[in-house]
Amino acid sequence: MDFKRNILITGGAGFIGSHVVRLFVNKYPDYHIICLDKLTYAGNLANLKDIEDAPNYTFVKSDICDYETIQAVMLQHNIDGIIHLAAESHVDRSIKDPFTFARTNVMGTLSLLQAAKLYWESLPERYDGKLFYHISTDEVYGALELSHPEGIEPPFTTTASSGEHHLAYGTDFFYETTKYNPHSPYSASKASSDHFVRAFHDTYGMPTIVTNCSNNYGPYQFPEKLIPLFINNIRQRKPLPVYGKGENVRDWLYVVDHARAIDTIFHNGKPAETYNIGGFNEWKNIDLIKVMIKTVDRLLGNPEGYSDELITYVTDRAGHDLRYAIDSTKLKNELGWEPSLQFEEGIEKTVSWYLDNQAWLDNITSGEYERYYDDMYKNR
Repeated sequence: MDFKRNILITGGAGFIGSHVVRLFVNKYPDYHIICLDKLTYAGNLANLKDIEDAPNYTFVKSDICDYETIQAVMLQHNIDGIIHLAAESHVDRSIKDPFTFARTNVMGTLSLLQAAKLYWESLPERYDGKLFYHISTDEVYGALELSHPEGIEPPFTTTASSGEHHLAYGTDFFYETTKYNPHSPYSASKASSDHFVRAFHDTYGMPTIVTNCSNNYGPYQFPEKLIPLFINNIRQRKPLPVYGKGENVRDWLYVVDHARAIDTIFHNGKPAETYNIGGFNEWKNIDLIKVMIKTVDRLLGNPEGYSDELITYVTDRAGHDLRYAIDSTKLKNELGWEPSLQFEEGIEKTVSWYLDNQAWLDNITSGEYERYYDDMYKNR
């Protein structure tokens, strides 16, 4: 079968990647979607069970650092677009093992870029109709301060440059023009990969796009990240480890909305541009945790406040950024995207999914994973 497009999605069996793969496979039956994933701890083919037999879907098990395999995939499937999501993404793991993050996030991205360059430059049309789309993070920008107008304590209602009203914990935001200032091995590795992507555009003329997103949440997230970890721990009556006093603020984006944004940008974004993707949805960690506790307890039939006692404050993470907040106005004004869900609705859907899919949680939560967290908090 001849397809209109052949798109390689790296990290497609992971959390965000599986939502992007599912969206593209279902929405574009005339596209051939090649999902490439190494299937590390965070990659799980169960995330894609519902589309594994689709005629326009192919799975390839490979490491993005395996340059020869990437070259072969480019040639075999005539790849004309790459959506690059494969990455090591957990800050705590990067603090323990920065080499793995440098290898995957930096050298893996360079492997993909060079393979794409050589293949596309070998074609008669060269870069015409091609795109390398690199998904990055807001953490490359560093951190923002908690701030507020005189006499008004956060969170307060502010107006974004798009004209939308939302709750915020500060008067400044990350913009596409914000200078990079990474503070962790994870964010440093992502910043480096971003620079390589832009360098391939500037040096070779490769059509590239970079997007920087805020914290994602939703179904299929590996349960070492805050929201699925805490849902699982509440369900199992385990401690809820909160860094410091829980004062850190994050902007939360429902993963299905992120997948929609990636679709929009892939098809309509301008090469060489950067787009920020955020939810205009800031929450202090401790407040978010209390909302989760209340929601999980209600859906499990527990009395209100039943799981509050599980909150356990632990020593703060090294180099823990205080606040992230993304301004997505450029994406809204230029391409018409905006989040579809308010956080309360998104967290309700998310908690319900994890409680309805306890077998998925139990299967993915191994003894090794539990020992990792036991050791991490024991040594702090």
